[in-house]
Amino acid sequence: MSRDARWKALLELLVERGRLEVEQAAAELEVSAATIRRDFDQLAEQQMLVRTRGGAVVHGVSYELPLRYKTARHASEKQRIAKAVADLVAPGEAVGLTGGTTTTEVARALALRPDLASGSPALTVVTNALNIAGELAVRPQFKIVLTGGVARPQSYELVGPLADGVLSQITMDVAVLGVVAFDVTHGAAAHDEAEAAINRLMCEHAERVVVAADSSKLGRRAFARICAAESVDTLVTDAAVDEETVRRFTEAGVGVVAV
Repeated sequence: MSRDARWKALLELLVERGRLEVEQAAAELEVSAATIRRDFDQLAEQQMLVRTRGGAVVHGVSYELPLRYKTARHASEKQRIAKAVADLVAPGEAVGLTGGTTTTEVARALALRPDLASGSPALTVVTNALNIAGELAVRPQFKIVLTGGVARPQSYELVGPLADGVLSQITMDVAVLGVVAFDVTHGAAAHDEAEAAINRLMCEHAERVVVAADSSKLGRRAFARICAAESVDTLVTDAAVDEETVRRFTEAGVGVVAV
């Protein structure tokens, strides 16, 4: 396993559990304890974690793993979800894409659709995610609208009043939300309130709203609410979602697509 792959795996485990011991991490990643100690020390130097006696804890009270360190965990699920979301979009529509790993996969799935290979435009994509805009800007058949704003290094998303100004002037056919949590009672949510505010605006200016989230994010809540479950038309998730969760979302008026 390469150093980058180890770091990504360690950071994801840390975000998931809050604390990691050296011996525990070494066993899970099948490397030596000395390697894990060195990784922890180097990540601590970059302020990605806090070293403790015998292990490490997450950096700060409200920790969010930067997008560049998010690995391909649930990668196959996210790719299936992305293709299913892309299939919900009709040629010529205006699509809003928030930031995140799953919505980045949605952008890639849209770019690969043969029926969107030409047009004037084949699709209008509105996004506040710098990485998504960068990937799609090379496709001349796509009209890319990038909001203004201040970039968040964790997610590459533009936030703030400059982004508000653009979104308040446009309408979209569909807004695709990447979320960190989606619950029937607490709705869709993000870690950061500024991101949540931009995502909320996208929802308000879209004809329909799609949440793209793997099943690990369902039934959870996060700090900053984006919208109520009732505001979401469709949830696209993976086949690991349990029947009770599907039933609850369905009763709340959310159509569920499990792939």
